[in-house]
Amino acid sequence: MKAIVQDAYGPTDLLELRDIDRPVPRDDEVLVEVRAAGVDPGVWHLMTGRPHVARVVLGLRKPRNPVRGWDGAGRVEAVGAKVTDFKPGDEVFGNCDGSFAEYACAKAARLALKPANLSFVQAAALPVSGMTALQALSGKARPRPGQKVLVIGASGGVGSLTVQLATMYGAEVTGVCGPTGGDFVRSQGAAHVIDYTREDITDGPHRYDVIVDNAGLRPLPLLRRALTPRGTLVIVGGEGGSAFFGGMSRGLRAGLLSPFIAQNLRSLMSLPRGEDLLTLKDLAEDGRITPPVDRTYPLAEAPAAIRHLEKGHPRGKIVLTV
Repeated sequence: MKAIVQDAYGPTDLLELRDIDRPVPRDDEVLVEVRAAGVDPGVWHLMTGRPHVARVVLGLRKPRNPVRGWDGAGRVEAVGAKVTDFKPGDEVFGNCDGSFAEYACAKAARLALKPANLSFVQAAALPVSGMTALQALSGKARPRPGQKVLVIGASGGVGSLTVQLATMYGAEVTGVCGPTGGDFVRSQGAAHVIDYTREDITDGPHRYDVIVDNAGLRPLPLLRRALTPRGTLVIVGGEGGSAFFGGMSRGLRAGLLSPFIAQNLRSLMSLPRGEDLLTLKDLAEDGRITPPVDRTYPLAEAPAAIRHLEKGHPRGKIVLTV
């Protein structure tokens, strides 16, 4: 089968389209014939091995799994001996480690039947970004009707779905994006838009009950000034920062400070959860959320897709077609 393979951490130049053996599913796994695969910052972290602390999980000297990709959608080709929820021919979506390939294995617990109203491309845009948005707006960050929510990085895959979910919960949403993303962010449900090249999030009288920061660049004191006295800040992912810790140090500082102040500060490293995937499936089938797709690339052009991601400001998710 053809796959996008990487033998060492580094830039997109190290990615190669190769013929490799088709994977064989373990007892609790499903072999998926991949039709589409999502491209997101997590793929960039897997490719570069940054922040370096993540290599404890990803592989110390080189990627443990040389095939890139993390989420996808396709048809079940075969199932492991202990899998009872799926059968060959089922259309599925979810977390498939190594999804930049014609076939990929996934744990059955990390898959769900594809929403019937979504294409394979749309379904591949949903798992990682959707679960991250869902987990960001959970617990104390779950907005109540009428509360003010600020979404930083609102035009990306996670940000656009965060805007949709917060609006669905009844919040008044303000999205932060670049100068060309305003109309798109409004189309996702935002009532207000801040162009970060022209204004700061602390400009004006508004303070927010919930802030979801997907961009990872603003200092913690600035974010706190934009919060209400008892507001909640969620720092998503580990963007920015040093090569070793990335943006994780900012999240760590937030977690250490939170117990001593009235504001609730936390960082989020999203985890794949089957129940969240089923929730996203139901929301998509009901039409309450729709994963926006910025553009698609064929599998062989995966390096170009990641370079487009690196430039920043995609409107929704980038997806590879297989």
